Amino acid sequence: MDPPRRVRPPWRTPRRTGESTMNGLSGKRVVITGGSDGVGLGLARHFAAAGAEVVLPVRNQRKGEAALAAIRRRTPDAAVSLRSLDLSSMRSVNALADVLLDEGEPVHVLLNNAGVMTPPDRQTTEDGFELQFGTNHLGHFALVTRLLPLLKGGRVVSQISIAANQGAINWDDLNWERSYDGGKAYSQSKIAFGLFGLELARRSEAQGWGITSVLAHPGVAPTNLLAARPEIGRSSDTLGVRLIRVMSKIGVLGTVESAQLPALLAATAPDPAPFYGPRRFAHLSGPPAPQKLYSRLTSADEARRVWEVSEELVSGLRAGGTGR
Repeated sequence: MDPPRRVRPPWRTPRRTGESTMNGLSGKRVVITGGSDGVGLGLARHFAAAGAEVVLPVRNQRKGEAALAAIRRRTPDAAVSLRSLDLSSMRSVNALADVLLDEGEPVHVLLNNAGVMTPPDRQTTEDGFELQFGTNHLGHFALVTRLLPLLKGGRVVSQISIAANQGAINWDDLNWERSYDGGKAYSQSKIAFGLFGLELARRSEAQGWGITSVLAHPGVAPTNLLAARPEIGRSSDTLGVRLIRVMSKIGVLGTVESAQLPALLAATAPDPAPFYGPRRFAHLSGPPAPQKLYSRLTSADEARRVWEVSEELVSGLRAGGTGR
């Protein structure tokens, strides 16, 4: 169902928030993870309407087909297609990377939007990683680093969360095997993912890759992250998402539409800042604007460590390993 309310799109935002443009996207390839519903689907609609070729790697084919139909209802001539991707499986990540590399088309925007949040108990990926760390961070890390040849001259936008402003990386137990806290594990996944995005920017500049890497966060909005997710063992909506829906309706928190805008601005601003999010109180909602980096994201040493550890964790799987 189409959203009931519209939010002014980023290409009309006032200049004080960092002007963006959605012009000139015809023939540009945009790859969006998590594009079958919610914020990701909204992002795909915007890019398709602006003339981009939109590629949606999805885990659920049925939801993917429904997303294509929703996009084409608004933009009948949209250049949009599906690929298969399960970020909790390095086998699937590598298969998608192989497909895109074989196609050989430059990726002008890679929008890393997919994620999972606080499953009801500790779960692991196909490769034995804690589900949130493995999906939110390692899956995207593996995809981006495989696609580096296609990303030269392009932009990578990594969607983090206000949860990256709390907690820390549990370096002594990255997979939370000794004692599990779903909220802390979620924060870790988003801190690691944010540090990776910033390290990608540093390495691109140092090594001349020509890749622009920026971060965005959507604020707080009634997305599907905390809704019923049978595939991760959540049979009904959480109390948290019900409260968020109420707060969204009365204007305290953002909407699914407003939550799309920081990532859109990050993806299209001519001279992007390192980090975008909503600009109202506590950055929970409102128009998109550049943000100050969270304290957990400021250490270049931590970012380098995240990259090196992540590379070590996924390298064996690329070489045909069977997991941890």
